Amino acid sequence: MPGMNSLPLLPACCTPLDAHWPLPQALANSVLLSTHFNPAQLAADDFQRCAIEPPASIQRSVAKRQAEFLAGRLCARAALQRLEGLDCTPPIGEDRAPVWPAHICGSITHSTGRAAAIVARKDQWRGLGMDLENLLNPERARRLAGEILTAPEMQRMAASPSEHLALWVTLTFSVKESLFKALYPIVQQRFYFEHAEVLEWNEAGQVRLRLLQDLSSEWRNGTQLDAQFALQDGQLLSLVSIPG
Repeated sequence: MPGMNSLPLLPACCTPLDAHWPLPQALANSVLLSTHFNPAQLAADDFQRCAIEPPASIQRSVAKRQAEFLAGRLCARAALQRLEGLDCTPPIGEDRAPVWPAHICGSITHSTGRAAAIVARKDQWRGLGMDLENLLNPERARRLAGEILTAPEMQRMAASPSEHLALWVTLTFSVKESLFKALYPIVQQRFYFEHAEVLEWNEAGQVRLRLLQDLSSEWRNGTQLDAQFALQDGQLLSLVSIPG
């Protein structure tokens, strides 16, 4: 007889949830869970069996999009249960972002074959933004650099070793995605790649960011924030965490 709060079994398309902390600095009082998923193993009734309601846009999507959505929501639901004993799956909001319980902040991310979610109480962490990206190849990184990097970032890239180019562009893209996910729920204002810059990063996985635009009376042009990242199996995971 399963306990009251035992979650439905994982579908065959997802590996067991992994609680290993993948980044350089662990966040106190947060839960991060990840899984690997295989869209080819997604079954027609997996959403129903997992008791997760897919939005209409997901129901109409290809298997890859369905599998990544399901994997991300399974991580999020299990993380909420581990954090607070909650049994809830965050729905999609008007702005396409997950809607968390009012006292919780969190972030869900996925890239090829891997999904993860992080959650914490807002009295501990006001904002969490996490992003997973496949590492760009050098050719593509060179092509995309001008769209993703500000002029000062381009100069810093030019001054750094050429073998860092692909990492630098992927990292800049990813931490700005994480920054948006962490800050947007707080400032309620959209902002884009050109509204923040990466000041510095190191191979230990620490990153320093600066806002280039006023987003609210608190979050002004020039405000600096920390981020962190880690590389694993050709993928880059980044996290921006704003203390409560």
